Amino acid sequence: MSTTFSNRQQSIRLLFILTAGILIYQAFNLQILNESYARDADATASDNYTVYPSRGLIFDRNKTLLINNNPVYDILVTFKQVDPNMDKDKFCSLLGITEADFNKRLNKDWSDIRYRRDKPFIFLSTVSAETYASFQESLYEFPGFFVQTRNVRAYPKPNAAHVLGFIREVDQSELDNMGELYAPGDYIGASGLEKEYEAELRGKKGARYVLKDNLGRVVGSYKDGQLDSSPKSGLDMTTSLDIELQAYAELLMNGKIGAVVAIEPKTGEVLSMVSMPTYDPNELTINRSRGDAVRRLSADSLKPFFNRAVMAKYPPGSIFKPVIGLVGLQKGYLYPNTYHFCPGFYSYNSFTWGCRNHPAPIGVSTAVQFSCNTYFFQTFRDIIDKEESFYKPEVGLDTLVSYLHRFGLGHELGIDFPGEQEGNIPTSTYYNRLYPKDQGGWKSPTILSLGIGQGEIQLTTLQMANLAVIVANKGYYRIPHLIKSFSDPEISIPEQFLENNYVGVKQQFFSPIIEGMVAVINAGTGRIAGLPNIQVAGKTGTVQNPQGEDHSTFIAFAPADDPKIAIAVYVENAGGGGRFAAPIASLLIEKYLTGEISEGRKWIEKRMLETNLTGKP
Repeated sequence: MSTTFSNRQQSIRLLFILTAGILIYQAFNLQILNESYARDADATASDNYTVYPSRGLIFDRNKTLLINNNPVYDILVTFKQVDPNMDKDKFCSLLGITEADFNKRLNKDWSDIRYRRDKPFIFLSTVSAETYASFQESLYEFPGFFVQTRNVRAYPKPNAAHVLGFIREVDQSELDNMGELYAPGDYIGASGLEKEYEAELRGKKGARYVLKDNLGRVVGSYKDGQLDSSPKSGLDMTTSLDIELQAYAELLMNGKIGAVVAIEPKTGEVLSMVSMPTYDPNELTINRSRGDAVRRLSADSLKPFFNRAVMAKYPPGSIFKPVIGLVGLQKGYLYPNTYHFCPGFYSYNSFTWGCRNHPAPIGVSTAVQFSCNTYFFQTFRDIIDKEESFYKPEVGLDTLVSYLHRFGLGHELGIDFPGEQEGNIPTSTYYNRLYPKDQGGWKSPTILSLGIGQGEIQLTTLQMANLAVIVANKGYYRIPHLIKSFSDPEISIPEQFLENNYVGVKQQFFSPIIEGMVAVINAGTGRIAGLPNIQVAGKTGTVQNPQGEDHSTFIAFAPADDPKIAIAVYVENAGGGGRFAAPIASLLIEKYLTGEISEGRKWIEKRMLETNLTGKP
């Protein structure tokens, strides 16, 4: 019994000795051998920092850089770690702020879920590299404050502001809907391509986990950086834009109000998309003076933020006549050699509508060449009135509307760009409401102005350029688009941009229309748009404007037999289409196809460059 008890005591003693030895060794390991444990012992908390990715670069079709990234610095602060006795005067002087600014930026509404006293928040954003350089030397004097690096956009070229767009800080609604992607203070594409391709351009944020001591100072990486993740840069994007053509278009349109859209017909790639007036995109880069620029541009009566290329809805005027001709040919109400007598006006009962003095329209080509109102009034009425054996203008108008929809009118084309408007193509339902049957209703003469692109019909400049594409391609278009490729070859452009959209008019019917558009340039209303050694096909338009000077419009493509560019130009309050729209379009075509303006046309360029139609210096 005593032997058993003695053995048990020895076993217990041995167990205690062994346990004590293990504890002593572990303490020695923690305190002497392994320094990380000693460091962790001093640390009272861990924290993580966002590591921001570089936003994807944007290039034009020739790989000219359009948007890059510049580093800026955000000053962050943890309220609980701020020394109340810090040298505020020095701090404010280094950052160029007042003490009132300091107090406002530091003392937040702590009931707001975005702010906590023990979590860092942005104290001052977008600090320049110069300011940061002087501030960081004294950063150690201001506990609780630290610096975070981010990238903001910079624009090597002062062009294409509407197309490229800009970025801004996320708002609360975006945080509510996309909180897994964005945090307060993050940037997001707000307009243009920056907005359209936000998902591809933004990249993916990384994270850095750190250990802090009881004073909030970083003392090392958490778990030796095992949880850290590197940011993934956004995709670089090559656009279809030709920035040299874009810059030249903006130069020619300076001092004017309107838009220019140029498209490569076979691909649907947008070569240039100009809205005037415009602004230098560098004015809206994220910096301390951005707010002043936004207020100034927003107050401008000419509305430089308004994108007239895709948002302004204009009556097309006579550039719409080729469409009426094509539908008439397709429906069999018009033949290439159809003759309509024009005495210089069109009459119906006691009403008359004017036309201009020109040679007899002996066929549709001649009617296009001299832009005969009478010819297209009659063609329009034939489409509306002859569609049914019994007189039902609603059926005829809806037939015409169905063709116009195939031409991409009356609805969004689907360009990869935010804010596109659908324009307006009035239907029989619209006119039945406007002219109720119990009050007499409506007939084809009631809406006759549609036949020459006036009245309630409205198109965007993008849609007008697409009409030129359809004629150039003899019956089809691809959805206009600005994307050409991404830096990741596995990501292709959307399939819808590669499909041909046929408008339902036989190819053979485009020949007399093109013949007429060539004659417009050679011996018609658009002779000023003629180019040496390049055959241009075009159509001028003068749009009636009850509120002032008529609008000038023009569509064209060239070379006529193998089109490389189709274009629409719309200049508000500029008079006839041959005065400004046609010469501007021709200069752009010449510049794109040859790289220069021929000596004999320099006077046209000079007049366009020197003319200001805005009434402002």
